[in-house]
Amino acid sequence: MKNTQDYSANVAATNMKGCLYMLLAMAAFSLEDMFIKSAVEVVPLGYTVLAFGIGGALVFLGLMKSRGESTVPPDILSKAMLVRVICEIIGRSFFALAIILMPLSSASAILQATPLVVVLGAAVYMDEKISTAHWIAIFAGFVGVLMIVRPGPGDFNPASLFAVGSTLGFAGRDLATRAASPRLSNFQLGFYGFLVLIASGGCLSLFEDNAFAINSASALKIAGAILFGVIAYNALTVAMRSGSVSVVAPFRYSRVIFALILGMVIFDEQPDLMTLSGTLVIVISGIYILYSRRLKRVIVGRS
Repeated sequence: MKNTQDYSANVAATNMKGCLYMLLAMAAFSLEDMFIKSAVEVVPLGYTVLAFGIGGALVFLGLMKSRGESTVPPDILSKAMLVRVICEIIGRSFFALAIILMPLSSASAILQATPLVVVLGAAVYMDEKISTAHWIAIFAGFVGVLMIVRPGPGDFNPASLFAVGSTLGFAGRDLATRAASPRLSNFQLGFYGFLVLIASGGCLSLFEDNAFAINSASALKIAGAILFGVIAYNALTVAMRSGSVSVVAPFRYSRVIFALILGMVIFDEQPDLMTLSGTLVIVISGIYILYSRRLKRVIVGRS
């Protein structure tokens, strides 16, 4: 009996760790998005992503070297890592396009469909047990997202397709992170994630005007994006490797809360009552998932 209680307590603690790291990751990602959206007012998107990728890769390279980790570990060529690289390119490139072509809060809201795709993938490919109550909580959060996006012919923005594409890409990346070899450290995953951004930025820059003059303000914004990007990437990796995917993944919904705040304060976006109501639904569903005793007993085979 005591062993069972200890095991349940360990699972709950691991799930809590994953949820807190996911919240940290979403807050940092929102700040990263803010800096990138601001930087592209002067520096073209491709060059911004290229500089962002180089900076982040150098930071993770330094962290790897400080711990004596290999830059070319054998497991980096695994199938899971190949899938992760492809999904990273899709997710990052499409979302970068989305946040410069539409309001930050709207793009981030669409991205919050990611947990549904992640949990569905975990149920299909990782044999994760999903309770009915858990599905209800996740779909409640998604309803909140729909209240914000309000899809319809009259309000349709073609740029939203980039946000939808990034949702699929990020969901695939999260699942591949979970499936990646545990011998790959968080710093190694971060290093290769930012290397992918270098390639993505280079490709995007081929289609842009290279006549621009970067100023100190833009340079600082790119540096800010790198700082929070590194924090976000590392926190996300820890989150996706901690606890149950079906418990941790829904806390991606918190990103829209941070994006709404930044959109209002920095970009003068004005959310209406429906948007604020949808945000409230998302918050309530997230709190329910975290504190429900029943959901704390959800155990994934890989925990």
